[in-house]
Amino acid sequence: MNAEKEIKKDSLHENLDIEIKNNEKHIEIISPIGGSILGTVPAYSKEEVDREIKKAKNAFPAWRDTPLSVRAEVLYKASDILLRNIDELTDLLVHEVGKDKKSANSEISRTADFMRFTADTAKSIHGESIQGDNFSGFNKEKVAVVTREPVGVVLAISPFNYPINLAASKIAPALAAGNTVVFKPATTGALCGTKLVEIFKEAGLPDGVLTMVTGKGSEIGDYVVTHQGINFINFTGSTEVGEHISKMTTMVPLLMELGGKDAAIVLKDADLSFAAKNIVSGAFSYSGQRCTAVKRILVLNEVADELIAKLKELIEQLKIGNPLEEQVDVVPLINERAADFVWNLIEDAKEKGAKLICGGKRESNLIFPTLLDYVTTDMRVAWEEPFGPVLPVLRVESVDEAIRLANASEYGLQSSVFTENIEDAFYVASKLEVGTVQINNKTERGPDHFPFLGVKKSGIGTQGIRYSIEAMTRVKATVINLHY
Repeated sequence: MNAEKEIKKDSLHENLDIEIKNNEKHIEIISPIGGSILGTVPAYSKEEVDREIKKAKNAFPAWRDTPLSVRAEVLYKASDILLRNIDELTDLLVHEVGKDKKSANSEISRTADFMRFTADTAKSIHGESIQGDNFSGFNKEKVAVVTREPVGVVLAISPFNYPINLAASKIAPALAAGNTVVFKPATTGALCGTKLVEIFKEAGLPDGVLTMVTGKGSEIGDYVVTHQGINFINFTGSTEVGEHISKMTTMVPLLMELGGKDAAIVLKDADLSFAAKNIVSGAFSYSGQRCTAVKRILVLNEVADELIAKLKELIEQLKIGNPLEEQVDVVPLINERAADFVWNLIEDAKEKGAKLICGGKRESNLIFPTLLDYVTTDMRVAWEEPFGPVLPVLRVESVDEAIRLANASEYGLQSSVFTENIEDAFYVASKLEVGTVQINNKTERGPDHFPFLGVKKSGIGTQGIRYSIEAMTRVKATVINLHY
């Protein structure tokens, strides 16, 4: 197999139930910072999953028939409650998923904005009427009234890395559209998920409209995604888990955001200082535990040395450590297994000839931000999604070689192009097999009303506020037959 396409299947993008102690009834949630026990969540049995799905099923008719203005008001109130509790939730995010305080606070405020915009957008989505005489052979005696209807019970499965935002980005559009929701958070992040559900209920959500199931994926995961009471699955997580779900389900619509290997392509006329600043921010914030993190650099060889010098200088300025003690840029990874995976990628690259520019140090599950030069296509780090603070540099001789290497990945989430020539930017963008191309910016999610999607093994369907609402509704045509 071509080395450029030989991708390992060990991505740690999400939801792995690692380092969690389980008894028959509860799961202990362990902090990635110091390993303390933060609390417990129920370990649901299959019978308990049945109960929660039945609640959602029974609540659906009344919620579907609830006026949209009333459904929107619940989202407005939930947004307000979220902001009132921002300090408590920020603290919980820091402890449960190891996020730095600034990023945690931003996640909460962004989620509140997301819910308000979702309510506004839902109220602006309208149906249409279609005259029959638009089509040859028919006349005005036929008129179709086209409306959008909720799909039913939506299963929302969220990852550990944004346990508030990526949960709400599924739940809010589903509720606004008139669906009921069964929410399964990642086990690490389930305490945040529990708080979010409590907030929706405090905002006036009726019983059963939003239910939550918690437990190990290995025990209830397959059961819940194949449950006949589920009408739609909205999942964010690893490509491996996403593929597994898609193979098991039958005739159930899927909306999935999966893994990525986002490339920053740096052309010879790029503003290298600007590119370096964006790349470092995109690669190392939250220690790279983001699907849209910059995960590789493809740079024209003639400017590679200068770019790498600028990257090194910026990386060495990053603050590394415990987010409970100070504001830091690079935090411990979610668990030891995640750190082991990233460390093995670094070691493999070094053994095969990559040059360590900076980093390459480890303290427990804290990996220091690492920059590797002269990475080649036989190295795992060139292809695998690390979900950690390691950035490989692949030098290329031409723009077309950069495009070829970018497209050789099994992933297709986003890419960045840095250049001062708009024609070159659009040329590269037109050739890249990704859902989004960022011109002169780091890869990132948002604004949240923009379309967000992946191609190839990076996802199914399109997210973004309007797009998510439309995905979780179906078109219904009511044909009026007039007889003059």
